[in-house]
Amino acid sequence: MRLMANKFFLIILFAAPLIYSQQKDSLNEKKIVPNLNPLAELREQLDDYFNDPNFSGATWGVLVKSLKTGEVLYKRNADKLFSPASDMKLFTSSAALLLLGPEFSYETHLLINGDLDRGVLKGDLIIQGSGDPSLSNRFDEGYPTKIFEKWADTLKAKGIWIINGNIVGDDSAFDDIGYGRGWMWDYESEWFAAPSGALSYNDNNITVKIEPGEANFPAKVTLIPYTKFVTLIPKVGTLNESGETRISVKRLRGTNHIEVKGVVRSDSNPIQENVSITDPTMFFLTVLREVFERKGIVVRGNTINLNSYEKNIISDDLTPVYVHKSVPLKKIIKELNKNSNNFYAEQLLKTIGLEIYNFGSIENGVKASQELFNTMGINTENMVMADGSGLSLLDLVTPRQIVNLLSFMYKTDEFSKFYESLPIGGVDGTLINRMKKTSAENNVRAKAGYNNNVSSLSGYLKTLSGEQIAFSIIVNNYLAPSALANYIEDNVCNRLVNFTRN
Repeated sequence: MRLMANKFFLIILFAAPLIYSQQKDSLNEKKIVPNLNPLAELREQLDDYFNDPNFSGATWGVLVKSLKTGEVLYKRNADKLFSPASDMKLFTSSAALLLLGPEFSYETHLLINGDLDRGVLKGDLIIQGSGDPSLSNRFDEGYPTKIFEKWADTLKAKGIWIINGNIVGDDSAFDDIGYGRGWMWDYESEWFAAPSGALSYNDNNITVKIEPGEANFPAKVTLIPYTKFVTLIPKVGTLNESGETRISVKRLRGTNHIEVKGVVRSDSNPIQENVSITDPTMFFLTVLREVFERKGIVVRGNTINLNSYEKNIISDDLTPVYVHKSVPLKKIIKELNKNSNNFYAEQLLKTIGLEIYNFGSIENGVKASQELFNTMGINTENMVMADGSGLSLLDLVTPRQIVNLLSFMYKTDEFSKFYESLPIGGVDGTLINRMKKTSAENNVRAKAGYNNNVSSLSGYLKTLSGEQIAFSIIVNNYLAPSALANYIEDNVCNRLVNFTRN
């Protein structure tokens, strides 16, 4: 028995290195044999992301396409209709670039309909608008009224110190429907739902500034810019340093009365809230007149909208005195997409209608844009473009339509302007705080969208191996926190950036 045991021990002793060697070879073989189908692995991992149980009651729509090969890398409900939120701005901005051109600029004309005698204009000053969204300090740093102060200086330089007549606003280039179809009524006073208009100023918003006073005394509430067009109703007290700041700012429906309620700590920094106004033309004219008067120009007449002016003004009798030109469209597009500016989007869509069909309305803008979209391979009978910004829940598009648009723009001469207008992941715009410290940071150019129970992200990315990809990700009808939807979208982008075919 002892001899047999020794023989068994020797067999095990000599066999062990062979068994170990075979196991080692097997492990090495697993390490060095590459994944035979990296695309299948990618699709499986993306499925895992979109099958997150927190979104079990929601619907994801996704299409990912290689712009190098034309291959669809991943799709999920790619032909179903979704509410796109601000991804609708991709349609508006691309149409504006292609139909108007990147160097297009708005013109606002200042004209007179009377004689000028020793500094006195014996007639009216007419302000003729074309829908310029940039009449603010957004592109010209300084106080919001700086642009109107320049106009006042120009008039004085031309010898106009007294206006005996009226300041008349001609906003006839656009219709008078300020709000988009399908906008929620409770958005009315929100800064992001400002009404459109051919004469618009400061994004048709006004800033309410709240500064603490002494404890147990009222806080200081002011307007920027200051104007009598808006009536403030301040109801804000100041608490001691142990209190908690609670502020509510809203415009009362159908008015320009802004109610400010709440309390602010005595050691609080100034708080600023933006509120939209109603009647853009009269807001424009009122602030303009107030600036003129502060700059020493006497206005003896009234501020009047041309639509309600009883006097017949003959255009051939008008004398131009100044033309204000906006920054070029490529800069306006960058503001629209980088900061997801709803007001700019609505102004641009109506401008397309004005330039193509001679009247600025959403209907004309959509009609002209859809003719373009059809050339992009987008079936416009299977989409709804209710507005230019995506604020409307009536907007409906498919992920494939968005990717078709992105693919088309990639091949146009205007691609660089379009691409540069999109937010950069982890760097700027609405994506400045997303994809930080991942491979997707600075590798993704995309438009993010958010609305009630809607999240979207569509644009371009480049993989670490240099492959350019267009993608669209939309989720509708979710109840999870929006931050979780962003997290999934960002992880998908990060995975796509790291995708390699080898």
